[in-house]
Amino acid sequence: MSTCPPASGQRVIYVQLDNEPEVTQEGFVIALGYLYSSVSLELVRPDNSRSVLAAGCLLGGMDDLCAYAYESCKQSIDLKTIHEWLEFVENISGSDGSFSPEQQTLTPVFGQYARKLRDDVFHYLVDTLPNVLEVNSPAISESGSSQGRSGRETLLQIFALVPFDMFKAAVESPAFQIGSDQSRFKFAKDAIELRKKGIARGRGAEETVVLAFGGSDMGESAVHVTRKIRKRPLWKVHS
Repeated sequence: MSTCPPASGQRVIYVQLDNEPEVTQEGFVIALGYLYSSVSLELVRPDNSRSVLAAGCLLGGMDDLCAYAYESCKQSIDLKTIHEWLEFVENISGSDGSFSPEQQTLTPVFGQYARKLRDDVFHYLVDTLPNVLEVNSPAISESGSSQGRSGRETLLQIFALVPFDMFKAAVESPAFQIGSDQSRFKFAKDAIELRKKGIARGRGAEETVVLAFGGSDMGESAVHVTRKIRKRPLWKVHS
């Protein structure tokens, strides 16, 4: 940010936003308006809340606005927006899908809210989404109804786009209730097959899942997801 007093005596403030893709013009205007009146809070909507949060964090000194925008972001995570939020999570994660503030490249402006939003997306995937899709309903699991199959297919399509670190943590989480250990193992296996054609394609690594019998009896996850780096073939040159 820089200031430049023109000939008229007025002071013009220039803000460099080229490196802040999350800050839109609308979000920035709302944040600026909040400097003068809290009525700007009424302009925060689920579809612009992330931009408002980014602008508030960028300008600083707007704790109330940021907290309000964050809550709106949190409430906006649903079946219709989960794909956008997964893309956001991937942008704030490292190359291996893990989260580290030092590794943020596209969205460092969010500061502490980056981890909070990532945790909210994880919570939605593990706790909320299976309930929304009724994948963990015992009645549906036993009957194998078309509704249950449709919900499982939707869940698979979404998990096929989840960054690996979050995918592994979600599938292995005891809170991810979609049936028995065998059902969770089969789900992870099917998701990995889809991931080979999408998010895991060209990463130079192979994702696998194993079922450890007896693990759940000890309070541990019986389903384990791993990723191994593929070894490059070695060519022997004869001189």
